Amino acid sequence: MKRTINGIEVEMGSGNVFADPGLPDADKLKIKSGLVIEITRAIQQLKLTQKAAAERMGIPQPKVSAMLRGDFSNLSERKLMDCLNRLGYDIEIKVRPAAEPLGHLMLAFS
Repeated sequence: MKRTINGIEVEMGSGNVFADPGLPDADKLKIKSGLVIEITRAIQQLKLTQKAAAERMGIPQPKVSAMLRGDFSNLSERKLMDCLNRLGYDIEIKVRPAAEPLGHLMLAFS
């Protein structure tokens, strides 16, 4: 959707930076990026080194390094949830009927 703000035409995003350029599996990428953001926060709050975080999450340190740099393509959503569990987070999955014919994946933090 395009709008004009102060005489400048601006195209508004969808709210999913992965969907806007048309990337495949955009909903899954958004979920994975949200999980990685929470993992990063947990590592910082726990004051863990990458080595200590890797040991606690059960993944090699180079994967932790890649994840913290934004490369999480080699980790599944399930593995990222497992990492959060190992960092002391509970994860609740809620399923409900969709308002539209095709449902959506969403990630909410409390």
